[in-house]
Amino acid sequence: MVWTWRFEKTDGTETAPPVEPEEFTTQGDAESWIGEEWKALLDGGVDQVRLFEDGTEIYAGPMSLQAAADEG
Repeated sequence: MVWTWRFEKTDGTETAPPVEPEEFTTQGDAESWIGEEWKALLDGGVDQVRLFEDGTEIYAGPMSLQAAADEG
């Protein structure tokens, strides 16, 4: 299994991340990485992300990075 992130603008269009993403072997590793890098991603123009396992979206809809900033 491979876990990957898709990086998007608010309107859902894909955008290149300012931080080089990885392919992860576990969901926990992928979520830990986004927890460490979300601010750099947001500062670099990424508004939301989606997590995929072997091409299948894991969450119902995108996860807003702005929401994480508002909580922190």
